[in-house]
Amino acid sequence: MDQTSQPGAAAAHQALEDLKADIEGAVLDTADAIDAYRIRYLSRKQGQITALMKRIPEVAPEDRKAFGQAINAAKQTVEERLEAATAALAGSAATSAAPADLTLPGRLQPEGSLHPITQAQRLITRVFENYGFDVAEGPEIEDDWHNFSALNFPPDHPARDMQDTFFIEDAEQDHGGILLRTHTSPVQIRVMEEVMKDGEPPIRVIVPGRVYRNEAISYKSYCLFHQVEGLYVDEGVTMADLKQILHAFARTLFGEDVRMRFRPSFFPFTEPSAEVDIWWKDENLPGGGRWMEILGCGMVDPNVLEGVGIDSEKYTGYAFGMGIERIAMLRFGIDDIRILYENDVRFLEQFS
Repeated sequence: MDQTSQPGAAAAHQALEDLKADIEGAVLDTADAIDAYRIRYLSRKQGQITALMKRIPEVAPEDRKAFGQAINAAKQTVEERLEAATAALAGSAATSAAPADLTLPGRLQPEGSLHPITQAQRLITRVFENYGFDVAEGPEIEDDWHNFSALNFPPDHPARDMQDTFFIEDAEQDHGGILLRTHTSPVQIRVMEEVMKDGEPPIRVIVPGRVYRNEAISYKSYCLFHQVEGLYVDEGVTMADLKQILHAFARTLFGEDVRMRFRPSFFPFTEPSAEVDIWWKDENLPGGGRWMEILGCGMVDPNVLEGVGIDSEKYTGYAFGMGIERIAMLRFGIDDIRILYENDVRFLEQFS
């Protein structure tokens, strides 16, 4: 008996013809029908195309090539019908949607804003620029000389202790260890050193920037924050000049009726030194408010001037420093410093 006349071969050819008819006759008008059609014919485990490929050995050897080509053609037909039906269904869904109302107003894009710390820093900078101060910047990774020694910090000063300072390298070298700066005052030293290379004072700069301290995080303190330091060195600079510029600054930020007080204090790099408070009105407190510290200041210690080559007999100067976060919290009524660093969009949107 010829192999083409065997029952198995005849059944395989009949199965192929039936498959072609089913492929062409299937109705693909819904997403479920399309998915079932794909599974029925193209599934690797249970698909009819796969099952028919397994029956090729039942066909006579001389007919197997043509039989396989016919199966591949049927598979291609399935894929084309799936693609066409999917496209037709998507087009039908698009045309059935409600037409766009061109009279409706456009959707406004959300408006960004400056961070409250940035807003406060720019305001402070602008105030002092109006009084002739230049703006200087410096590295956040400093050496011991610029951060401590040049600012008249004794070797055993508590601020050198690891509980206050993030040390990166504590090895002995020309300028001591390497650390994350604890204030922006090192930039004042660098500015004075640079000026003294080619000339002499006057020097009038402010130094905004980020600083780091190894402190416990709470509602009023953080491991990093921002400062603005100010320095003015010239002949005949006095404490009265310092009080005048700070009073003008406070009036700009907190109003013409601001109340200020200077309290004696101590800083290694200024002598005499003072802390400045403003009266913060709060009807919920006894007395209608409280004194709040906003900055520290003083006359530059002669040792600091001499350390960078400035004649302290000829020149005097004042310096001040304030926390930008504290100013921002006072201006915007923020009672927890941590929220400034949480990047909560709901909070930041209030400053647009």
